[in-house]
Amino acid sequence: MNPVESSDRTMTSSRPIPPRAAFYVLASIVISLLAASSAPTPLYAAYQAEWGFTPITTTVVFGIYAIAVLSSLLVFGKLSDHVGRRPVLIAAIAAQAVAMVVFSTAGGVDELLLARIIQGLSTGAALGAVGAAMMDIDRPRGTMANAFVPGLGTATGALVSGFVVQYLPAPTHAIYLGLLVVFVLQAIAVSLIDETVARERGALASLVPEIKLPRTVRGAVLAAAPVIFAVWALAGFYGSLGPALIRTLVGSTSAVYGGLGLFVLAIVAAMSVLALRKAQTTTVMYTGIAALVAGVALTLLAIHWSSPALFFVGTAVAGLGFGSGFQGGIRTVLPLTRPHESSGVLSLLFVTSYLGMGIPSVVAGILVVHGGGLIQTSEEYGALVIVLALLALVALLLRGRPQPVHGLTVASGPAVAGRRPVEAESAERVS
Repeated sequence: MNPVESSDRTMTSSRPIPPRAAFYVLASIVISLLAASSAPTPLYAAYQAEWGFTPITTTVVFGIYAIAVLSSLLVFGKLSDHVGRRPVLIAAIAAQAVAMVVFSTAGGVDELLLARIIQGLSTGAALGAVGAAMMDIDRPRGTMANAFVPGLGTATGALVSGFVVQYLPAPTHAIYLGLLVVFVLQAIAVSLIDETVARERGALASLVPEIKLPRTVRGAVLAAAPVIFAVWALAGFYGSLGPALIRTLVGSTSAVYGGLGLFVLAIVAAMSVLALRKAQTTTVMYTGIAALVAGVALTLLAIHWSSPALFFVGTAVAGLGFGSGFQGGIRTVLPLTRPHESSGVLSLLFVTSYLGMGIPSVVAGILVVHGGGLIQTSEEYGALVIVLALLALVALLLRGRPQPVHGLTVASGPAVAGRRPVEAESAERVS
């Protein structure tokens, strides 16, 4: 029986991949999407040397991806709530595969920009759908996975790409062709899993961009958004200015160093999600803000003293802030959503993330060329992240302790396709 035929029927596995295995397939898609997004980071120096563009171009290439993701999230963010998760995911993965082909055959900046646009549009379309699908299968574990796997994917892409660039032939082709194979296999796997949500009318209307939040999550989003914006602004720093800055501090042109900063930040972020998964959400949020401020402060001292060792220590501490802040934001909001709201709300959280990642990094690229140069711009960027973190702290203090929403419950076991959760669990804690 097809699970999308009725919202009153339980989800049964009629396809070869059962729900538990499907959960891990979906998580692997987030990892590969974010790995692909960070894969070009160690390659920017090679592109710049080959094609002779300026640091402004580097940050524009980085920023255009964020803009494409934002546009896609706003247009396609709620589509899977209406047509189902599988159609959106298969189409998005196919587009991601096309982006890998364009990357691997790029001969100049124009092709690089085109590849980033296709990549951003497909990533934005997929993120809300795949994150909501994981929550459909297992709501608590899906909430945690939405906080954990983005960091793991970002770290994997940055480091693997750095080693490919440094040690393998044809680095600007090899990493993308490898990812192409991964996406083809994942598209096949998605076709073999069951749909997790019932279809609803209004698919075309859902494509009209709008910032609309269910009343039950508005307060939570207002509390979480400043933290999410701040931590992803930090990720934008390591993705755009980080490679050049680290190579300057270390005094090496190695591509591995180009991806090492983003790897350290992202892998510590991912590990912090696991380490703090049973802590209270408010504790996680405050930990994230404190670690973000402390970590960025250490990196600023490292830049001032030209100390690579201190820079990576500060990066690790900031990674704790990144993971805790993002996890806290996700856990503050997602447990309050209903199944047919999950994709849209998650997409809006990613809109906040990519605004934080894209806007400051593009401005920073302009300042590197027309302002005070790489070191001064990096110091100014770090100071901005600290200010954003402190503003997030003020927002949390003004809101106070989150209160459970009466009448809204969160499932603690595998979700029923298309049905609202039936087992109560506190929105304050997801284990």
